Amino acid sequence: MGRRVMRADEVDPKGLMREAYVIEGITDGECRSIFMDWALSVPDGLDPREAIRVLLTRYGEGAPDHPMTAVLTAGLTAPDKPRRRGGRAARVPDGV
Repeated sequence: MGRRVMRADEVDPKGLMREAYVIEGITDGECRSIFMDWALSVPDGLDPREAIRVLLTRYGEGAPDHPMTAVLTAGLTAPDKPRRRGGRAARVPDGV
């Protein structure tokens, strides 16, 4: 059985990405905020990375220099490995 191809309206039911691409003069920060809103509303069972690829194909290919294209592309990269920050071990020298 073949893989079902997702449509842009399935991965962006609120139309957030569609709207972001038509806003004149939208900033990087505004795009990041819209992306976060979109990411928090991704339907259960939907692979966010696959959804981002669908959005990049639908909107990003026609607007490679748009700030949302950069935000979506960054959304495909793996986050840095979490590091321990703070706590007693960070303040006290080894062996004490």
